[in-house]
Amino acid sequence: MGQLITNWVTSGGIAAVLILMAVESCGIPFPSEVIMPVAGYFAATGRLNLVAVIIAGTVGNLIGSLAAYWLARRFGRPLLLGPGRRVGISARHLDLADRWFGRYGLPAVFFGRLLPAIRTYISFPAGLARVQPVWFAVLTFAGALPWCIALALVGYQIGANYDKVAGPIGKVAIVLAVLIVIAVVVWYLRGRRARRSAAA
Repeated sequence: MGQLITNWVTSGGIAAVLILMAVESCGIPFPSEVIMPVAGYFAATGRLNLVAVIIAGTVGNLIGSLAAYWLARRFGRPLLLGPGRRVGISARHLDLADRWFGRYGLPAVFFGRLLPAIRTYISFPAGLARVQPVWFAVLTFAGALPWCIALALVGYQIGANYDKVAGPIGKVAIVLAVLIVIAVVVWYLRGRRARRSAAA
């Protein structure tokens, strides 16, 4: 997924950032946690403009969120849990966003934009609840802007200091890979031991 997003941003530039962020905000799992840092990295290398990246990400988020809002408002959960399943929307996602929205109400539209997972699906319960569209748009934009700024700056800083961070990042990746291998082996051995115990 990361390589696919990188290729699209490389070839499509600012337009690709806007489209990918819009798609992500419709509930299709293209993670903004990858899109915006990749775009920020390209801004540091001079291939994109950082301000344009942030604006494109925020506007894309707004466009996709409005589309998700109106789909939920017009067609409800049957659409989301019917055809929506084909693009990655699940009952678990909707229940998570529903609980968040039910607990915090309209402010959840703003704060939900700052939380992974919830930010992608918060538009659906807002649409189902028929939140006032203007307030929804304002709170969505206000919440998406700092999220896009933060992620783009992460990528920008990595790009600007690549020579300094490449070595440590590589070492961390090796350690994580070793830990994952150990975890898989332990999981496999425990499962095998449990099967033997059950058979006995």
